[in-house]
Amino acid sequence: MRRVAKELGVVPMTLYTYVPGKAELLDLMLDAAYARMPRTDTTGQPWRQRVTAIAEENKALFERHPWAAAVSTVRPPLGPGQMSKYEHELSGLDGLGLSDVEMDDCLTHLLTFVQACARAVAVAVADARAAQHDSALNDQQWRELNAPLLARVPDENAYPTAVRVGAAAGAAHSSAYDPDHVYAFGLQRVLDAFAALIDRSSDAKTSTP
Repeated sequence: MRRVAKELGVVPMTLYTYVPGKAELLDLMLDAAYARMPRTDTTGQPWRQRVTAIAEENKALFERHPWAAAVSTVRPPLGPGQMSKYEHELSGLDGLGLSDVEMDDCLTHLLTFVQACARAVAVAVADARAAQHDSALNDQQWRELNAPLLARVPDENAYPTAVRVGAAAGAAHSSAYDPDHVYAFGLQRVLDAFAALIDRSSDAKTSTP
């Protein structure tokens, strides 16, 4: 609240004329961000493309506003931005044979996955900055300095599977953790789970006399 007041050039107590506190201010900020989100027109596209577009829109939101990933939406703001976003995103799951509750479940699961990825990236970035500040070394310099130790720790005899898989993953991603790969891999698994649910709903309706 003090930071917002400083930006506006007013004393902090002035803000309480408009909002009761920080939680309400964050709700207004989040709803405003939702209202400004680009809405991709996926009319007529296959459902996987529609759902992927929803995920990408939310991923872009968190990239523009990293703070939004840390805001709890257990109690959504229910403003015009939120309602417009919800209506738009549900359209990507409509007409697939899912019940209304299943549509909401799928959307909640998708958005939770995207938010979790955004939070993981935010934590990784913060940790990397802190580590570099504390050690005065970037990741590359740290790896070079600790190369002798890193070469001794992975004992192929003691940890054969870990060494083999770790080496393969590290070579594939050029890193111990690749957030873009984690997101892309996870999104495909989410879509696969939705496909199974959609197929089951379709089979149930077909078998109903």
